Amino acid sequence: MRGTANVEPVTAETALKLGRAAGHVFKNLESQARGQGRHKIVIGKDTRLSGYMLENALSSGILSMGVDVLFIGPLPTPGVAYVTRSLRADAGIVITASHNAYADNGIKFFRADGYKLDDKIEADIEDLVFSGDIENIRPTAEEIGKAVRIDDALGRYIEFAKGSFPRGMTLEGLRIVVDCAHGAAYKATPCVLRELGAEVIVVGDTPNGKNINKDCGSMHPQHLCQLVREFRADVGIAHDGDADRVILCDEHGALIDGDDIMAIAALEMLAQGTLAEQTLVATVMSNAGLDAALQAAGGKVIRTDVGDRNVIDEMLRQGFNFGGEQSGHLIFRDHSTTGDGLVAALQMLRIMRSSGQPLGKLAKCWTRFPQLLTNFKVREKTPFAQLDGILQLVAQAEAEVKPDGGRVLLRYSGTEPKARLLIEGPKPAVLEKWSTTICDAIKRQVGA
Repeated sequence: MRGTANVEPVTAETALKLGRAAGHVFKNLESQARGQGRHKIVIGKDTRLSGYMLENALSSGILSMGVDVLFIGPLPTPGVAYVTRSLRADAGIVITASHNAYADNGIKFFRADGYKLDDKIEADIEDLVFSGDIENIRPTAEEIGKAVRIDDALGRYIEFAKGSFPRGMTLEGLRIVVDCAHGAAYKATPCVLRELGAEVIVVGDTPNGKNINKDCGSMHPQHLCQLVREFRADVGIAHDGDADRVILCDEHGALIDGDDIMAIAALEMLAQGTLAEQTLVATVMSNAGLDAALQAAGGKVIRTDVGDRNVIDEMLRQGFNFGGEQSGHLIFRDHSTTGDGLVAALQMLRIMRSSGQPLGKLAKCWTRFPQLLTNFKVREKTPFAQLDGILQLVAQAEAEVKPDGGRVLLRYSGTEPKARLLIEGPKPAVLEKWSTTICDAIKRQVGA
């Protein structure tokens, strides 16, 4: 659930109902609580102003169903997943809108094992929210839940993240610029890097509730690249607001995106024999050069629809241990149950250390196919088939780029009022031509 905070469905009223429904569902999944005492649910959040409103509404609903609440405060989304497991809670909730601007907010759920919810559990919660079937379930007296604040949640996550880095290896001698996007990682990432021995220059670490993702972080990495050059750093690290993403910057100030990270890590894991089934899981948005690089090394790439949820589901179905998205969601399942920007950054630093190579040289392990991605706002998400001539233009573009191994992907964003067009092929001029033609045609009909 994601949208403008205090506008349906991201309101205190709906959050209260959602808390009641979630409390009821998780309480009845298992008759016995995972830990001692009552069933309990962890609630974490990013640094948005509206997090206070939603946190209190959610917790009130959960408590009213006789389930305890464990507040852990601002913590990266993967930190909430880990603490949920660590505290043997029955579920975890993160209040965040991830990379969106501060006026938005949202709610994510984790199962007791730290993975995202099954479709059936999600459906059960939604049905209860909208049907009103739980209105008559009212625990009273000592059956009402209680809320406590967990003071060591940040410390638990810091130790967990450090545990993903090889024992005995340090970051001594490395200078690292970190942009925390004024978000949930503003304490965790700098602390971990310093404790591992790095010299750390931090920006985006003074959240005020309104500056999350504002001209900073993984959504706006230009400043990070400038600082890496200015301080002659070895690497730059940028998170989004809830730190389940990471974008890197090499020693020359060049961006290293999720595709670069997947190429470097997957090829290293292939060489070490640690890439399960010799397979990387990526989405349809990732560059086709990944397939070529993995195939040349004896591996392969499996594609899913866009969304880290789809990547994780495929990994779980087939037992794969590494996957991710071009946007910087990287899932190292040997270490984490969800996208973790800090763990992903540590894996890249591990490869730099063990290989003795700078990040810029490591990124030359693959060749990126020319690709043009265009995002633009729309006022409504009318199906493309209902727009005049759009699918015909897409077909014409595909006919021109496919013979050379190219492709065209047109979709609406799942979280923002935007259309996204990706065109890939060996001839940049052809990509520009069709991107302009298709985007202009869509903008004339539904452009914001």
